[in-house]
Amino acid sequence: MSIIATPQVLHSEAPLPLRSGASIRDYELTYETYGQLNAARDNAVLICHALNASHHVAGVYSGQDRSEGWWDNMIGPGKPVDTDRFFVIGVNNLGSCFGSTGPMHRNPATGEVYGADFPVVTVEDWVDAQARLLDALGIRRLAAVMGGSLGGMQALSWTMQYPDRVRHAVVVASAPNLSAENIAFNEVARRAIVTDPDFHGGHFYRHGVIPKRGLRIARMIGHITYLSDDVMNEKFGRQLREGIDLKYSTQDVEFQIESYLRHQGDKFSDYFDANTYLLITRALDYFDPARAFQGDLTRALAATRARFLLVSFTTDWRFPPARSREVVKALLENRRDVSYAEIDAPHGHDAFLLEDPRYLGVVRSYFDSFKEAVR
Repeated sequence: MSIIATPQVLHSEAPLPLRSGASIRDYELTYETYGQLNAARDNAVLICHALNASHHVAGVYSGQDRSEGWWDNMIGPGKPVDTDRFFVIGVNNLGSCFGSTGPMHRNPATGEVYGADFPVVTVEDWVDAQARLLDALGIRRLAAVMGGSLGGMQALSWTMQYPDRVRHAVVVASAPNLSAENIAFNEVARRAIVTDPDFHGGHFYRHGVIPKRGLRIARMIGHITYLSDDVMNEKFGRQLREGIDLKYSTQDVEFQIESYLRHQGDKFSDYFDANTYLLITRALDYFDPARAFQGDLTRALAATRARFLLVSFTTDWRFPPARSREVVKALLENRRDVSYAEIDAPHGHDAFLLEDPRYLGVVRSYFDSFKEAVR
């Protein structure tokens, strides 16, 4: 039986200082909770989302078809993160376009829509905002913080920013920073958006338009990086869209993979905000906790106190296993308690969202290992 999810909103009037030197006030965080917070308030699990996800982590919305949360296979009654035991919190980050204050909202200081004037936010800023949400919920210490991809970066950052507030950290398909190749992919996607004639310097809301062409291309670029070559070959190969001979055209959509990417791009441009895409990919670029320690990740992780589970996937070339092993090595050098699983899966980066009995089993076993410790 699925959880019936209900979005909630935390309004904060107090300014939130940002790493850029700016601050944001009168902001809202949209979140959902699943399960029950126990009397000791020690069974809370915070879920951090990736680029185009949201607070809707698990369950469904009442009366809506096909409204499952983006990690519904992972979280719920009897699932690896068992909401019969744990109180799970999904929060939408600042700058997003799914409820929390972002570029589409009005700046209380001017009364105008933020647009391109929304301040740049970082992973560390998101973690600070999440900590404020936990304060409002009366949760001093998390049983666990968990996330995949960009969400994994937030989980890792929690253990450094608030080491005494995290007992366990589950970091899936993530990395301690982006490689030059990943930054390059993000920049090409951003250029597709900002060079769209409908972008208007990020203030397209005033003109009643949306830079859909740029968003489509950005999504197509990103989607390629989420899939493995094996999956694309198995699913599409060199199949022609209409099963007929070549048209010898430079502009027609002929191959199935072309049709698929255009479909994904069209869908994305209908629901995602262009300024949000710029903000979140830049937050990805900026994350690098070792930078403050002259590139020494071991020193960066020295303040951590949590136990860790890291999971990677063999065909994930966006965040390959070698990046997770960097974190494992640095944690072991700090004598931290670390578990590591490298899953031989064909799905590429998207594997962290998919059904894989071995992957789900690893997470289940890890949460089972400490579920009796919560009261």
